[in-house]
Amino acid sequence: MSSAGHQHVVGELLRHRASAYPDRPYCYVAGKGYTFAELDRRSDEVAAGFAAHGVGKGDRVALLMPNRIEFIEAYFGLAKLGAIQVPLNAFLKGDFLRHQLADSRASVVILDNAGYAAVEPLLEHLPELRLLVPLDPPPSDRPASTVEVLAFDDVVASGGGTPPQVQVSLDDPMSILYTSGTTGFPKGCVLPHGYYARVGRVAIHGLELTEDDSLFAPLPMFHLSGGIFMLISALIMGIPVHYAPQFSAKTFMSDAVAAEATVVLGVGAMSLALLSTPPGPADRAHRIRAMMVAPLGPADQERFRERFGIDPWTEVYGQTECMPVTVTPISAPRDPAGCGVAAPDLEVALLLDDLTVAPDGEVGEICLRPREKFAIFDGYWDNSAATLKSFQGLWYHTGDFARRLPSGQIAFVDRKSDALRRKGENVSSLELENAIRRISAVADVAVHGVPAETTEDEIKACIVLKPDMSITPVELFEFFRTELPYFAIPRYIEILESLPVNAMNRVMKHQLRARPNGDDVWDFTKLGLAVAAADRR
Repeated sequence: MSSAGHQHVVGELLRHRASAYPDRPYCYVAGKGYTFAELDRRSDEVAAGFAAHGVGKGDRVALLMPNRIEFIEAYFGLAKLGAIQVPLNAFLKGDFLRHQLADSRASVVILDNAGYAAVEPLLEHLPELRLLVPLDPPPSDRPASTVEVLAFDDVVASGGGTPPQVQVSLDDPMSILYTSGTTGFPKGCVLPHGYYARVGRVAIHGLELTEDDSLFAPLPMFHLSGGIFMLISALIMGIPVHYAPQFSAKTFMSDAVAAEATVVLGVGAMSLALLSTPPGPADRAHRIRAMMVAPLGPADQERFRERFGIDPWTEVYGQTECMPVTVTPISAPRDPAGCGVAAPDLEVALLLDDLTVAPDGEVGEICLRPREKFAIFDGYWDNSAATLKSFQGLWYHTGDFARRLPSGQIAFVDRKSDALRRKGENVSSLELENAIRRISAVADVAVHGVPAETTEDEIKACIVLKPDMSITPVELFEFFRTELPYFAIPRYIEILESLPVNAMNRVMKHQLRARPNGDDVWDFTKLGLAVAAADRR
């Protein structure tokens, strides 16, 4: 059945599934959702409503919300119009949010109340934004603005239910999905409809999905893994996919059992959080046959297998530009130290700086080129220079280092760039540094990763203050809390007289990484300064 996804754009694929399996359950968020036929009808209504308000093929419509059923309604409704959706991290605010809205030139934003509160202060800097579509009742005392505000249900009701007939091809962009910048602000990956179908097919190949499977994803839909890997593979297979509103280690097993899940998509940090909970009878009260938890070390994989009876699937690696790059099917010979072999439609090589292949066992950059159309992204939105730079010697360069194992699998080693990963999110070091430099007392700053207890990073900011200026941990944290996404807030702060630089005046971060965290380094966690889960948006 997986080949069916090859022939259809996203909207058509839903129509075919609705025709073949009208009453089969498809997608649910916290128990609320649709069968294939119900979602086909609802997404028609969404398409008709937004078309009535001037949204057409090629228009950018941003989605700013956590996991909600309306995300999926808009996802398919906009696909039927040929509009380009821009899924935004629901926790963005300030310049992080402004950049992605301005760069994509989104004319419409669908958002919840927290998203509205984040966008409203930015409106004067977003001249192309003309319509806000809140999912919840907007504040009654909102300031006057030239931007129109119409409730989502009102927009949908205004279209009459029948969308216009729009010719959409596999080559047409389905979305612009932003990936963290490493030498600049985040770049928008242009992902065509054909790429969506490809991701779904390779997910089916790796997870070896059958019609008897039920998927569960405690991951955000605004990310590729939650919004494409699971949603489209379930659509192609005609099977249900259930989303948790957010990941909770305490309720994970009960949520998975309620979803009757057989396959779960997660990340390594989630499995470690599960292992940190007290053992109990719910640990094995499930029918999960496989759970993606990459990255996770071999010892922790064994701990996870012994406690939960779940085969942890870690042999997969990818990024927004190409997901997945490597994948070893669950029933194939596996290597717990690896992250898979090249996906069937890719050629993958580990290259040295001179573009020669790294000898087996030595470190090289993961580079790839497609064997089939739609195996990778279509380039960076409105940024041909960055697109060209990412392709050298006819290879796409991922910016990640790996080595080849004796098993033939690739083992991820480290990021080549200064990108950071914290709490399941990518963080641009440059973007974070630019934000911190807005503090009046700060003269300069450099941020870098610090190894954490989990598989991800903690963030350290090395700050140089202006002459005769000072700042307290509480003052600094208050700025972070109000201006940064919670996941980008540094844990460690070190105040320095100067940053180490080379002859080109570039900060030598390797020297900063080598500095121990002494008693003069502020640790916000030990100081009790943290953003509560309820206050993250």
